[in-house]
This record gives sequence, C-alpha cells and structure tokens, in this order.
Amino acid sequence: MKKRTFFLCMLMSLFVVGLGFSAIRSEAATPVEKWGRLKVSGRNIVSENGKKVQLKGASTHGIAWFPQYVNKSCFQSFKKMGVNTIRLALYSDPGAGYSKSLYQKVDEGIRYATELGMYVILDWHILNDGNPKTHQKEALKFFTRYAKKYGKQKNILYEICNEPNGDVTWKRDIKPYANKVITRIRKYDKKNIVVVGTPTWSQDVDIVAGSPLKQKNVVYALHFYAATHTDFLRDKVRKAYEAGLPMLVSEFSICDASGNGGIDKKSATKWMNLLKKYKIGYVAWNISNKNETSALIKASCQKTGSITKSNLSKSGKWIAKWWKK
Repeated sequence: MKKRTFFLCMLMSLFVVGLGFSAIRSEAATPVEKWGRLKVSGRNIVSENGKKVQLKGASTHGIAWFPQYVNKSCFQSFKKMGVNTIRLALYSDPGAGYSKSLYQKVDEGIRYATELGMYVILDWHILNDGNPKTHQKEALKFFTRYAKKYGKQKNILYEICNEPNGDVTWKRDIKPYANKVITRIRKYDKKNIVVVGTPTWSQDVDIVAGSPLKQKNVVYALHFYAATHTDFLRDKVRKAYEAGLPMLVSEFSICDASGNGGIDKKSATKWMNLLKKYKIGYVAWNISNKNETSALIKASCQKTGSITKSNLSKSGKWIAKWWKK
C-alpha cells in the first residue's frame, strides 16, 4: 500500500512539474508560435485554431528617412514591451522617398521580425499620391515580388494602400485597384491577410461596409489620431462593425492628425477601450525620434536599439501601457 501511495505521489509530482514546464513554454512562445498563420473569420482576425487575436503593433516611419530603426535590437525592444507586429512603411511616391533600393531594407525588416517570431505588415504607404491607381503598376510589381518571396511564411500581412485621399472613391478607384492587387498576390500567396485602405485617409469604413470585397482573408484599414478623430469616427467604426466589416487599425496616434500637437488622453482612452471591446488590432505610428508628438521615441534619444520605456516619448509611454494589457 505504501509503495502504491509513493508511486501515485511521484506521478502527481511529475504531472505538476509537466504543467509548470508547459506554462513556461507557453509564456516563452513567440506570437507566431502561439497563433500561427492568421486568418479572417467574420469580423475578426483569428489564429490558425480559430481563436480571436488582437494584433498590437508599432510602425516604422518612412524607411527612406529613418532606416536606422529597422534592426533586430530595435524590434526586440518593442517586442519586450508587448508588441507582436511590426509595420514596415515604404512610401509609394518617389517624391516621398520611394526607391527600389529600399527593397533591401524591407527584406531586412522581414528577416528581423521573422527571427523574433513577430508578424510583419508590408505597408505600401500611399499618402501624397492620394489615388492608389497613380502607382498601380509599381504596386503590382512590389506585391508580386513579396508574395513570391515570402508567401509561404505565416507572419506576413500585405497592406496595399495606406491612406487613399483626395478625389478618390471606394467604388471608382480603391475597390478596382484592390481587386487587381489582391488577385496578383493570391497568384503566389493564397492565405495571408491583405489589409485594404479605405476612403478619406482610411476613415470611411462605414462606406466600405456597404460594398466589401469578395476575396477571403481581407481586413480594412482604419486610421485615427485621437485629438482629431473623436466620436464621429468612433461612430463610423461601430456602424461598420455592426455591419460585419473586419477592421485593423494599421496606423494611429494619440495626438492630432498632423502627427504633432497636443495629446488627447480622454479621446485616446475611448478609442483603446472600443478596440479592446471589438478585438480590433492596432499599430502605433511611429518608431523614430523625430521631433513630433507621434514619434514613439524621445527626440533626445539617439539609441536605435536596446530601447527601454525610459527612452520613449510621452505618446510612446502612454501607448506602451496598452501593449501589455
């Protein structure tokens, strides 16, 4: 009887130890190890196993201007703060820094994020060019290259038009462009998520909700700057969500839409609570020490790696609290 009791105790001890090791492994797992290839299910981004996932990310500034932050130590610093996604912003307009020579820097960013087990968004950063059709040929070449090269990886997302703006409509301009680019991507990558910009600097998600694309694994970009975009834009988000539109905040900050000015913590808190409620992911703008409010790093900080919370700007410190929630 004593031997039997002894063996039972030993088995229980091993079981408890096993649970402990399992918990440690789970805690140590990278985001990609934990969730695998992401997909869209209904209104949400979910893991390979169908569990809802909220991406929490940080975006580079234009890599033509701040290439020094595209390094493994920098990305790892943000990962330690709770970031699971890096967005690589390549401006699509030659007048704003676009150059094929920057593809090497994009490749580096993908490699570092992949080595760290993080998700990475390839951002075709339309801004001053306004209409995605303006550089459609270049966009098709860009996404062909990246879908061919990285389509088998589980951590890739394609953002095909950052912020359509000006005399641009969903039906006439963005939707046809998106259909062409997604069709090209799907030739080489059948599964990874595509992020599609929406009219008016990626704000009019309610309009898109009335006529979404038919392709699978597509989410729609929502951008906000909390001091400018208040209840009126949150109402658009609620309307789009209720209509069943899957969204991703692929860019935001807590200042005004210029990327500068004062911080509006009250509006920002309303935004973060709404995104948490709907399980909508968010990516903060931007990883740089540029002397403006939206820069996540202090202007006085010259470090490009081994970045700590003490090196963050006021905006960065406020946002970092949410990365850990």
